[in-house]
Amino acid sequence: MHKRITALGVAALLAATAMPSHAQDWTFTGNAGLYSDYRFRGISQTNKYPAFQGGFDLAHASGFYLGNWNSNIDSSFFGGSNLEMDFYGGFRGSAGDFSYDLGLIYYYYPGSDPDIDNTELYVGMGWGPLALKYSYAVSDFFSLPDSDGSWYLDAKATFPLTKELSAFARVGYQSLEGGAQVVEIGGSGPNDSITDWAIGITYDLSGWMLGASYIGTNRDLENAARPGRNISGDTFVVSIGKSF
Repeated sequence: MHKRITALGVAALLAATAMPSHAQDWTFTGNAGLYSDYRFRGISQTNKYPAFQGGFDLAHASGFYLGNWNSNIDSSFFGGSNLEMDFYGGFRGSAGDFSYDLGLIYYYYPGSDPDIDNTELYVGMGWGPLALKYSYAVSDFFSLPDSDGSWYLDAKATFPLTKELSAFARVGYQSLEGGAQVVEIGGSGPNDSITDWAIGITYDLSGWMLGASYIGTNRDLENAARPGRNISGDTFVVSIGKSF
């Protein structure tokens, strides 16, 4: 786990070292946002409380990129860890209206006991307003036993309404393998799949991105450490963020 983080950090350092001689080939950007709830594939990671999120990306003109993204989380849901740190890298490009993205992402929860992490390969494709992304767990899925091979398929359509305002709709399907099964509130299950969806709008206010979405899943799940609270039910999420 720590070796993977160290390797990614070394790669970023080497890339940064190369920047002075070819600075025009590199782009460094950051992002930060505040959300009324952090939903990952339809399931609240903050026990339906707000989240502050942010990260950075280092991208080369060739299409190669590295990045980091972080969010607060509910510690009772992640073995005592109150922080999610995602490290990713890959290669992206485009040809006309077609775009593609190939990469690897590592989800890390510092201080979790027992250790919780997840590593996925992903491939994404886009054509005009449509986007499709497939993620495949090459490790145990969030450290659940014998769950490698779990996969997630996400489809999204974005429709610009004005220069500043856009609408979107998306649906995702999570297939769970081995030990990665869920039992719904009331004891229904175990289930080996979860479907989630969202519809919403975004508005660009002078560089500040405002968002509102309605999110739901086909499961009623709870955090075992906080019983009785549905963390996968339908909800509205509002947000404000900025890239810099």
